[in-house]
Amino acid sequence: MSAKSAISSLILAGAVSSALATIAVAAPLTKAEEQAALAAHKVKCYGIALKGQNDCAAGPGTTCQGTSTADFQGNAWKLVQGGTCESIVLPNGKHGSLNPI
Repeated sequence: MSAKSAISSLILAGAVSSALATIAVAAPLTKAEEQAALAAHKVKCYGIALKGQNDCAAGPGTTCQGTSTADFQGNAWKLVQGGTCESIVLPNGKHGSLNPI
């Protein structure tokens, strides 16, 4: 096998590995995870998630957890401790919201 062929194989293997890891992470919260979050008094806080770090439901063009396409995307949410969402100040001067922005 030539060096070029070996490198191409490694790049392909890395791409497949990354794709599989993304699929595993981009799953919705399980019922147990959702119930645990509610029991811990957590709420959905919109507009605070960094790109790819939302907990779920990031609107058109995304499927679920970890699929937001921009920092502070208004329709992407993260679970935070109840009572703290609207006090979170973002770099753009806005605040977290309990409703999609």
